[in-house]
Amino acid sequence: MPVFEYKGKTLAGAAVQGSLKAKSKGDLERVLRQNRILVTSISKRAPEISLRIGTGIKRIHVSRFTRQFATMIGAGLPMVQCLEILAAQSENRELARIINDVKEGVSGGATLSEAMARHPKIFDPLYTNMVEAGEVGGALDSILVRLAVYREKADKLIRKVKGAMVYPSVVMIVAIGVTTAMLTFIVPVFAKMFEGLGSELPAPTKIVLHISHFLQANFVFLTIGLIGLVAFILWWRKTPQGGLVWDKSMLRMPILGTLVRKSSVARFTRTLGTLLSSGVSILDAMDITARTAGNRVIANAINKSVMAIAEGDTITGPLKESGVFPPMVTQMISVGEKTGGLDEMLNKIAEFYDEEVDDAVSALTSIIEPVIIVFMGIVIGGILIAMYLPMFDIIGKIG
Repeated sequence: MPVFEYKGKTLAGAAVQGSLKAKSKGDLERVLRQNRILVTSISKRAPEISLRIGTGIKRIHVSRFTRQFATMIGAGLPMVQCLEILAAQSENRELARIINDVKEGVSGGATLSEAMARHPKIFDPLYTNMVEAGEVGGALDSILVRLAVYREKADKLIRKVKGAMVYPSVVMIVAIGVTTAMLTFIVPVFAKMFEGLGSELPAPTKIVLHISHFLQANFVFLTIGLIGLVAFILWWRKTPQGGLVWDKSMLRMPILGTLVRKSSVARFTRTLGTLLSSGVSILDAMDITARTAGNRVIANAINKSVMAIAEGDTITGPLKESGVFPPMVTQMISVGEKTGGLDEMLNKIAEFYDEEVDDAVSALTSIIEPVIIVFMGIVIGGILIAMYLPMFDIIGKIG
């Protein structure tokens, strides 16, 4: 939708100007007239060319905005004034631009949820539906507080999972880099030394030399092939079938699978519990939770639960069939359904699994760290020993 810049005057004669999205100049003029603004000029803004990859806005920026917005609304400040202050003090220029756009939308007669829905990459369906529920129920301040708490806990969970993966990933990259450098630059020096020996080299030395020659001769092709393989995997993961296979394999991995499973359960229960306690209907809440699950196996189980609810059944059956949710989780959800306190039960499960994720992160780190160190020792030590074996043979002959 194009953006138009306008200038005009209020009925009191005060000059006003701004920018708004509209289908056409006529639509914008009609909206401004409804807000009692006499239009003097309207011009279409030229489209901006951006070379930035992604939105440039981190999750923590949106979470901080939500918390500050909730505090201001709770203090009784007008919504437009809150948005204006938050846009002015935002350190992220792109977020400031979006907040200003939301402010213009609200000033133009749109609801807050409608104005936010124009930016789905920043304000996802969960966010806009909770805001809409708060607007309809007249409890926007409490809903924003609940949304801020949800986002802060979700951000903390994501940081835990990412933090558990950073150390082993960095160590593996360093190990691969060191091994490649040794085979490409150091081993060839030894190979030149061995050329004049005129004796049979040990089998380990031959193997290492063959690998080194292969890397030197095909380094460019191997690099291009590796980049192509990574690009293919990233593309394949985005396809429905590939993404499902990937998510299933992640859940079945011996060590990492436990962490992925527990974090997925925590995310599912917290999202659904927050939506239900905010007044969103069960079917809408399940649909939003499926779209924001982050795991296709869980999303499929949730979608089956939506069909079960539509047919008058409970949500527990499809969750059991997925094999992802532990018996304790499905039993507690079943109890919550029967007692009418499903939202409270889901939030209790989320709190429990937050602690479980902490334990899983500690266990993963304590197991992977020694495994990687042993792996590096075997690979790098094996190369060094293979290079020194011929020297030991020479020393033996001299002796």
